[in-house]
Amino acid sequence: MSDERVTLQVIAQRLEVSTATVSLALRDSPVVAEATRERVQKAAREMGYVYNRSAASLRTARSDILAVVFHDITNPYFMELLGAIEERAAERGRSILLGTYGESFERQTRVLATLREYRPDGLILCAAGGTSRETLAPFLNAGIPLVQMMREIPDLEADFVGSDDAAGARAAMDHLIGLGHRRIAIIGGSDTVSTGRLRREAYREMHARHGLTLDPALMVEGFGTREMGDIGVGRLLDLPDPPTAAICFNDLSAFGAILGVTRRGMQPGRDFSIVGCDDVKEAAQWVPALTTLHNRQVEIGARTADLLIDRCMGFDDAPQKIRLTPELVVRGTTAPPPR
Repeated sequence: MSDERVTLQVIAQRLEVSTATVSLALRDSPVVAEATRERVQKAAREMGYVYNRSAASLRTARSDILAVVFHDITNPYFMELLGAIEERAAERGRSILLGTYGESFERQTRVLATLREYRPDGLILCAAGGTSRETLAPFLNAGIPLVQMMREIPDLEADFVGSDDAAGARAAMDHLIGLGHRRIAIIGGSDTVSTGRLRREAYREMHARHGLTLDPALMVEGFGTREMGDIGVGRLLDLPDPPTAAICFNDLSAFGAILGVTRRGMQPGRDFSIVGCDDVKEAAQWVPALTTLHNRQVEIGARTADLLIDRCMGFDDAPQKIRLTPELVVRGTTAPPPR
């Protein structure tokens, strides 16, 4: 058999059964008797049969593949999201095809074009800044279902699953204000994507609500990386009137801020309070452990996959907007301001 490609027809001829019987047996169909199923599956293994997904997708007009596009797979938060998506997709008989774009709109455009060539049944997208309906026209015009995750594109009528970013920022501000902090910084994010815009809007709103002076110098823009958190907190501590606390865009930037504060000979939580966002597994392992917002990544990933698969199966309803409220997890990096 080594010189012959093993197909359903080849297996059927070997066992003297119909091609339909072989196909059903390999899919564990109860229509085929158990003894026949076992005989077919044993022969397929011995003959080295490999399922031809491309041929199957041509027959069924379905690939059973979900495309997933993230900006940063090195961030453990997105690894946890991806794990939840993949687990739920596998439970429902789908596979994942991943693309990343590193916060580059141009690279996202190329990634989307490449993924579309694989004919995915649907798309999960955490979009780059500047993404619009026109950007996604090749998917939308082809009728490929789309679920936005974490980041929401303005004026796009499409499903969304993510965190309630404004509620999370308000919870972090309430916590720090309740501890007695009055000069509170925000490190990371920008108004170019919905996550940053909503958190920064809530940050401003909480200043007005509590009668605090809003100092633009305390709002440090940037991508959520360790390096940015380290550099950002250093810039804040160099101000003539430095803040006593900071809310970070994500846990990665909070880890960087912890390092930056420690490098100054200060102790996070005693001399300077830090709140992260995501609650990745590493957050509880730092010393001191990070106070952060648990962003319910496992639930977000699972619900995103479920919603997209339902759309792929023909579920037709108005676009859903699912926003899960983060939970503040208080650990060791927050305390009253030093006197």
